[in-house]
Formats: sequence, structure tokens, C-alpha cells
Amino acid sequence: MGLLSLAIWVPIVSGALLFALGRDAQATAVRWIALFAALAGLLVTLPLISRFDATTPAMQFQENFTWIERLNMHYHLGVDGISVWFVLLTAFITVVIVIAGWESITDRVAQYMASFLILSGLMIGVFTALDGMLFYVFFEATLIPMYIIVGVWGGPNRIFAAFKFFLYTFAGSLLMLVVMIYLYYKSGGSFDILTWHKLPLPMMTQTLLFFGFFAAFSVKVPMWPVHTWLPLVHPEAPTGGSAVLAAVMLKLGAYGFVRFSLPIAPDASHEWAWLMITLSLIAVIYIGFVAIVQKDMKVLIAYSSIAHMGFVTLGFFIFSELGVAGGLVQMISHGFISAAMFLCIGVLYDRMHTHEIARFGGVVNTMPTFTAFIIFFAMANVGLPGTAGFVAEWMVILGAVKFNFWIGLLAAFSLFLGASYTLWMVKRVYFGAIGNDEVRALKDINGRELLVLGLLAAAVLWMGLYPKPFTDVMQSSVTELLRHVAVSKLN
Repeated sequence: MGLLSLAIWVPIVSGALLFALGRDAQATAVRWIALFAALAGLLVTLPLISRFDATTPAMQFQENFTWIERLNMHYHLGVDGISVWFVLLTAFITVVIVIAGWESITDRVAQYMASFLILSGLMIGVFTALDGMLFYVFFEATLIPMYIIVGVWGGPNRIFAAFKFFLYTFAGSLLMLVVMIYLYYKSGGSFDILTWHKLPLPMMTQTLLFFGFFAAFSVKVPMWPVHTWLPLVHPEAPTGGSAVLAAVMLKLGAYGFVRFSLPIAPDASHEWAWLMITLSLIAVIYIGFVAIVQKDMKVLIAYSSIAHMGFVTLGFFIFSELGVAGGLVQMISHGFISAAMFLCIGVLYDRMHTHEIARFGGVVNTMPTFTAFIIFFAMANVGLPGTAGFVAEWMVILGAVKFNFWIGLLAAFSLFLGASYTLWMVKRVYFGAIGNDEVRALKDINGRELLVLGLLAAAVLWMGLYPKPFTDVMQSSVTELLRHVAVSKLN
């Protein structure tokens, strides 16, 4: 078993064992087992970066075994510069979420921790699968633990939210399955994704395939107008569920565009780039205005996530190294920042059991250390230089300006909107006079919460001050992807 299999199956097997312990398992022991499993899952991913050869776009750490011989399905894993960082991001966020839920989750602790561990392994499977059917199995299987997380530990409307989340994402993926079956027969009975990249396909076929993939990936991102499930799910999900949803699960859809849509249907991608750019600009501008008027912190950050993911799809479809690399960096940086924002909201929710902005005010007077962290993460969310948020958005904006000045200008305008809704929320919640007796009674963060927020702050600052390790690893793969997309399959 190679490193990638260990990264997938260590958390999945550990989660299955925790499930087997049952509801009456001793909570403290369960928490330590979950933390050990999450740390083990993170440790096995570290050699993926230390041993990664950034000079080649080829897939590395490959494992390839026959899965279902009759259908020529393979357990085929591998990572390149595009996918390797997302494996580490997933494992890191899992560790953070286990620590964050240490005290706040008191009911069905074993099942809660197990759900996140299993979800972690499945998401890593999505980022590493090189067999189309294996990818589809992992992609769809992620819905199950997330459905359980929202449906069991969520808020009052958790069942409806979980159902809408499942229905939206599952329905879109059915068209992707049809596309994969077509590619299987077109390639002579192969589910190998790298083989699909080389298929000579006519324009009409590429267009149909492009929109088949679009149906699955746009919902997962989510792009406007199929975004409506996200602001419903976030307020109902537990804090850990919101963090992993924003930090990693949204990236599965964006990853699908660069792994499937662009290389398999390059001509259609160029042909319909105007549509993707338009939808991306709507996301970063219109959704920004929607975020300004929100009264719930979780809903506001949910809309913020939609806007930030709009930068990702915008970067992908301007077909420049700066844009694509910027989109990938945005996925990673948003993973750190969005997780931090939701976990900060969770800190307040654990104390006051509400996300409503109007219920707060003057939190800095009673929680100064915590407020320092949230101000830092808010600055990162608006793209302050020196933070991870600035690096990614600046790369996309520069690429967009080079592609078309007006598109770049519209993208840059969204930064003002991001500052508006983020700082307006911060002002109302954290500054001014103490809003009420509940706020007056708040206690500052403890050592465990300090550790969680400190880890995320270090990641945001590291990526903001020294993004070179991230961009260097992905450069060769991005260059090869754009070279492949630039070569028309119609010739």
C-alpha cells in the first residue's frame, strides 16, 4: 500500500472502527483515538510534498491495480502539481476539525468523529483518483457522511437542509455518470482519465460532454444560479460541518473542471469560456451585494464563499498560467480562511448559541484575544497584502486584466464588496459598546481554541508571505494543462 492509499484508508478505516464502538463509547477515549487517526492521516501525506518532483507534470506516487476486471475498472491513484496540495489541505483541515469539536460535541461523539474521518479519506480519494469510475464512487460517497453530519448534529431545519444538499449535488452528478459511460465506450472500454484526455472528439460531442461535467461540478462549487443550497446548509450544519464544507468540499467541483472539463473538452471550454466568465463575475459581484444585507454570520460567510469560488472559475477560464495558478492558489487559501471564519463563528455559537449579528456587539471588550484572531482572518478574507487571500485574488485579477481589461476591472471591484460585507460584520459584532448582558458574560478563548485558530493563522500567514512552495509545485502541471488545452482536438 502506497502513500496515497494510506492517506485515503487510514482515516476511513479509523472512522469505521469508531462507528463500530457504538453510541455509548467513552467520549474522552474516542476523541483521542480520532485525533491520533487524523494526525496519522496528515503525517502520511507529508512525504507527498517532500518527495514531489516539481520539474515534471507527470503523475507521481501512482498505484494501479485491477478493481473490476470484467469492466476494466482500476484502483488507479496518482497526484500531480494540481492535486497534491489538496491532499495535504484535506488532512490538515481534518486535524483542525477534530480538535475544534473536542468539547462542543457531547452527543454521539464516536459517530461524529467517525463521519469526519471517513469524509476526509473519501475527499482525498477524489483528488487522487485516476480511474473515472473510482473518481465517481469517491465523489458521490462524500455525500453520505456530510448528509449524516448535517442531518444529525445540525440545527432545527437540519433535515431539510441535508436533503436539499444531497438532492442538488446527487442530481447534477447523474449527468456526469452518463458522460463517463460514453467516454468508456469511446475509449474502447477504458475508465482511465489520462486516456480520456487524449481522445479526438468533435465539437458537438465536446459541447455535450462539457455541459455534462458542468452539471456536476457547478453545483458542487457552487456557481450562480445553482448556489441556493449552500446558504441553507451552512446555518444548519454544525461548526465542523461548515468548516469542512467550505474548506474542502467546494473544491471538489472546481477540481473537476481542471481534471475533466478543460483537458477532455478543450475546444468546448474555449467556446463556452464566455459563459463561465459571465457566471463567475455574477458570483463575485452580485453575490457580494447579497452578502452585504445578511443578518446571520454563517449565511454571510456562505455567500462570501460563493464569491471567492467565483475567482477560481474565472481564473480557470481565462486560459493563462497566472489565471489557472491563481485559481488553484485561491482554492487552497480559501480553504484556510473559510475554515477559520466558520470556526470563529463556532466559538461564539458555543457560548451564546446564535449566529445572528444583532445579538452581538462589543465582543472585543470581553474577548480581546479572540477578536485579534477574527480581525486577522477578516483581513485575509478581504485580501489584505501579506495574507493568503491577497496572493490568490491578485494573481487572478492580473491574469484577467491581461485577458480583458474590463473583466479584470469587474473582478477587482469585487474586492471592495468583500471589504464592505466583511468589515461591516466585524464592526457590528466585535466593536462598539457591549451589546447586552450575554456579551458581557463571555469568556475569552481557551488553550484548545487558541491552538486551532493559531494553526490556521500560521497557515494563512505562511501562504501570504511565502507562496513560492505552492506555486512552484503546480507550475509544471499548469503549463502542461494549458499546452494541452491550447491544442485543438478538431485538427
